[in-house]
Amino acid sequence: MSQLQKTNQTLDFFCDFDKISANVSQVEISLNALNYLIGKEDLTKAVADLWERYPKSFEVMGILIAVREEGNKPVVDSQGNVVMLKSYFTSPQKVIEFLVETGLADVFNSRRIKNLVDYVFGIETGLDTNARKNRSGHIMESTVANIFKECNVSFRQEVYSSEFPELSVLGTDEKRFDFYIKTSDKKYLIEVNFYSGGGSKLNEVARAYSELAPRVNSVEGFEFVWITDGIGWRSARNKLEEAYRVIPSVYNLTTIKDFIELLKR
Repeated sequence: MSQLQKTNQTLDFFCDFDKISANVSQVEISLNALNYLIGKEDLTKAVADLWERYPKSFEVMGILIAVREEGNKPVVDSQGNVVMLKSYFTSPQKVIEFLVETGLADVFNSRRIKNLVDYVFGIETGLDTNARKNRSGHIMESTVANIFKECNVSFRQEVYSSEFPELSVLGTDEKRFDFYIKTSDKKYLIEVNFYSGGGSKLNEVARAYSELAPRVNSVEGFEFVWITDGIGWRSARNKLEEAYRVIPSVYNLTTIKDFIELLKR
């Protein structure tokens, strides 16, 4: 526990600007059309004029309130009815209702937004923070892969249990392992993760691996290995300790060198 690292976040962890730019480019033409509405004193007339020429441009308006579900989201309208968000993009009158009730009408009139493409780039940047948990795992995978490479350990990434008929003990569900290493007398199936914060996810992972490891290890020539780190485990110490007693091969970024020494032997 004293070896757990506080974070594995490098500066490129926080925002995936390539993905953000790709998301914006998908709606950029429509957003440029909607820019016509900014600053118009008679917003109702402006919406009607734009609708007459480019009605499809309104289909992307959900992203203006940070909803990236193509309008397939239920909301409560002003009459208390549950309707789909995309129903507001079916007529000029409904668009005005959407703009007024969301507060965007006032934002457009006051010119607090100068360009919707730039505005949506900011929204996408904010939404991208939801993907940070996944990125933390990817960073951990890259870190472990680099350690293996530096130590001249041959490995494969993202290997599925279906490759090994012997692993029928895992049932019909296909299991993906982060790494696979084969030595002269053993095949190692490896999972890696990093948790800088606590939560129920840690308990679920510890429990799942505690069930998975004995099944993998029961097959001759196979061994399950878990490499994990992060101070998030402090909040789930008991679950980690339980897993540690069940899974013979548990390592962190400090003790991974012991695993590599084992491989070389």
